[in-house]
Amino acid sequence: MNVPLTTFHTVSLIGMPGVGKSTVGVILAKRLGLEFSDTDIDIQTREGRTLQEIVDSDGHLYLREVEEQVLLEVPLEDKVAATGGSVIYSARTMTRLAQAGPVVYLRADLETLKERMATNPERGIASGPELDFEDIYNERTPLYQRYASHVVDATSGNADTVATLIVQALHL
Repeated sequence: MNVPLTTFHTVSLIGMPGVGKSTVGVILAKRLGLEFSDTDIDIQTREGRTLQEIVDSDGHLYLREVEEQVLLEVPLEDKVAATGGSVIYSARTMTRLAQAGPVVYLRADLETLKERMATNPERGIASGPELDFEDIYNERTPLYQRYASHVVDATSGNADTVATLIVQALHL
C-alpha cells in the first residue's frame, strides 16, 4: 500500500534505542514511496567506526555532537528518517526535524525495551556511564513527548502493524 504524501515530504522517527525506528522506518518508507535514512548509519559512516567505538574512545557527549552535526547537514527531503535515541538533546536538531515534517515518537514500555536491548548490548547509547538504562528511559521520555507531533505505541504489533499505525496517525 503506497500512500502519496500531500502536505510534507519527511517523516522523522524518534524514540529509545531498541524501539524499532530502523525496522519500522524501512517499511514506512516503502509504503510512503520515500527514501529511508538511518542517522546512526550516517554517523558511523562519517566517523568510520561504530557508535559504541565512538562512545568508548571519545565519550557520549562527542557522539551527541556528531549526531547533531549530521542531522543538521543531511538532506531530509523525501525521506523517512530514523534518528538516534539521543537526538532529543539538541533543540536545534529537533527544530529542523519539526520543520521538515511530522516527528513520530515510537513509544514502548521500559520492560519491552530492556528485553530488546538484551539482544544487542553494544548499542552505543549516548549517555553517561553513571546512568543505567532505566535512568536514560526516565530522562528521555518527557523529551520525546515534548518534541513529538505524533505518538505511536511501538508494542502494538509487529513492524508492519506499527508502520500502519503511523500512516493512520498521520491521516494519510
